[in-house]
Amino acid sequence: MILFYLLAAHALCDYPLQGDFLAKGKNHKHPLPGIPYYQCLLAHAIIHGGAVALITGNIYLGLAEFVIHTAIDYGKCQELYSFNTDQFFHIACKLIWVYILKLI
Repeated sequence: MILFYLLAAHALCDYPLQGDFLAKGKNHKHPLPGIPYYQCLLAHAIIHGGAVALITGNIYLGLAEFVIHTAIDYGKCQELYSFNTDQFFHIACKLIWVYILKLI
């Protein structure tokens, strides 16, 4: 059940809640004029981290999501991997969070 909520929150946070502004603004290779890319990248990642913390009830998983989501999206903007690979990494994180929850 938690996995479903994490995946639904991911879809919500990565698509409608990200919007065009954050999607474009977080890209350091093509930043929006006058907008520091890292502010958009960190804002996007904290939305994801907050969603994970709220759903799991675990602030540490939320913080881990924030850090890892930031790194994954930065790598995608560096063109180190494709959009599909980016999404795979994000979904893999959700599976890892569920696994960790079962251990604690």
